[in-house]
Amino acid sequence: MTVNQNQTVGEIVASDYRAASVFRAHGIDFCCRGGRTIQDVCESKNIPVDTLLGELEEAMASKGGEMADYSTWPLDLLVDYIEKRHHRYVAEKSPELLQYLDKLCKVHGERHPELFQIRDEFVQAAGELAAHMKKEELILFPYVRRLATEKAPSAPPFGTVQNPINMMMHEHTVEGDRFERISRLSNNYTPPADGCTTYRVAFAMLQEFEEDLHMHIHLENNILFPRAIEMEKSAVA
Repeated sequence: MTVNQNQTVGEIVASDYRAASVFRAHGIDFCCRGGRTIQDVCESKNIPVDTLLGELEEAMASKGGEMADYSTWPLDLLVDYIEKRHHRYVAEKSPELLQYLDKLCKVHGERHPELFQIRDEFVQAAGELAAHMKKEELILFPYVRRLATEKAPSAPPFGTVQNPINMMMHEHTVEGDRFERISRLSNNYTPPADGCTTYRVAFAMLQEFEEDLHMHIHLENNILFPRAIEMEKSAVA
C-alpha cells in the first residue's frame, strides 16, 4: 500500500495495523488522535515526511505481523469481537492490577511516592472504563447491531449515532491522556533498580493494559465509528 502525507494516521492504521508499530516508535497517537494527517504529525514531532512515509511503507510491506483486516468485518461481528476481546480484558485485568498496585504502594511507596499517583490514576481509569463499556454495551452497540442487520432500523432514542459516538470518543481521549501520565510516572513502565518481582510484573501488566486499550480505541475510533455513521446515513437516505 502507498501512503501519502495527506492521509490521516487513523485511516492508515485502519487499513494495515502493521503501521501502528511505526507510529508507536515515534510516540505518535494513532487511536485517540488518529484524525491528524501525516503532515501534521511530522510537523509536531519534527520528523521529515519522507522518512516517516518510508518507514510506514517498509513496515506495511513486511511479511511478518499480518493481522485480521477488521475494516472488512461486518459491524455486528466487530462489535461482538470488541466486547469479548477488549471489554472482557479490562474487566478481568483491572482488579488484578489494582491488587498489585496496592501492594507496591505498601512495600515501596515510601521510597517511590510516584506509585501512589500511578495507583490513583489507574483506580480512576478502571472506574471510568467500566462505566464507559457499560454505556457501549447497553446503548451504542445494540443500535450498531441493528444498523448492521436490519434494512430499516427504528430511530434510536439518542437521535443519531453521532451523539453517543461523540461522547465515547471524548472519553477515549480522557483515558488516552491518563495513560500517557501513567507512562511518564512509571518511566515508560521501567521498574527501578530496587524493584522486586511484583514491581516488574505490575509494570509489565500496566504496559500490556495500555497497549490493549490503544487497540481497543483504534478499532472503535478508526473503524467501527466511521462505518456506523456512514451506515446510518445510508439507512435513512
